[in-house]
Amino acid sequence: MFGGKGGLGKTTFSAATAYYLAKRGKKVLVFSVDPQASLTDIFERDIFGKGPTEIIPNLYAQEIDADRRVKEYQQEIRQKIFDMYGMDKIPEEIESYIQAAAAEPAMEESAIFDEVVDIVVKGGYDYYIYDLVPLGHALYYLSMASVYDAWIDKITGLREQMREYDQVAAVIRREKELDEDAILNELLYIKDRINKSSSILTDKKKTAFFFVITAEEMIIKDTLKAAELFAKFDVPLSGYIINRVLPSELKHQNIPEYLKNRLTMEEHYLKVIDTTFGKQILASVPEMERDVTGLPMIEKMAMAMFGEF
Repeated sequence: MFGGKGGLGKTTFSAATAYYLAKRGKKVLVFSVDPQASLTDIFERDIFGKGPTEIIPNLYAQEIDADRRVKEYQQEIRQKIFDMYGMDKIPEEIESYIQAAAAEPAMEESAIFDEVVDIVVKGGYDYYIYDLVPLGHALYYLSMASVYDAWIDKITGLREQMREYDQVAAVIRREKELDEDAILNELLYIKDRINKSSSILTDKKKTAFFFVITAEEMIIKDTLKAAELFAKFDVPLSGYIINRVLPSELKHQNIPEYLKNRLTMEEHYLKVIDTTFGKQILASVPEMERDVTGLPMIEKMAMAMFGEF
């Protein structure tokens, strides 16, 4: 997983890492949960909402379409009402609720989280490169597993208590008998999926989380705060990558005053980064001459990160 503030290069590093691993013969899926997805731009392929799309042999990319997932949710809810209660039509007040719930911001986030659970639990790849949304949202996604787990525990307990009041449901289900375990089984199924995915995402043997940083004061401060928060959710922090480092040889050349000042500032904050993060800094990646889009530039970025391969 690559995380950090928006615009620092998380998606670029995700694409380059996926490319590197694919070239080494590993089957890789790089996927984005950012609604403003940019894997399409980086790979120069229209992949949004199309499921895993092969970019080169062994390398697949996917951008999650949250809107479509929400619509699938709505249909699943309707189908479960049909199956559990034997209704041939969704009551108007329930349909209104289903429509209204879909407009809630939390519904989109839940839909994306559910898709991530699907991807992780399904398997089929040697590596998954998870291009996280900016920090605030990333923490929300990572906390959802524990929140869902606690919530489902409570609901499951209530459901078990309600069995003795099952005759109340007879009014709702009319002639068709409701399987008393259907709702409980559904909750236990959701709980199992969440536990499986969260156990993978917090397993230091299976998951590595990297922060992307740049040599700027606010980025360093925000990253330190975020690292403390991530630790609370047992996210296995594996290190930091410095991006967009200006070539040091520039200072010996005849360059504009503005660029000299930038180099001086960068030199200072690179020392701050070294003092603050020390051995946790895994790589320092230079500023590229142009945007990292298309396979040749992705390969160049991969070489800057991992060396020759």
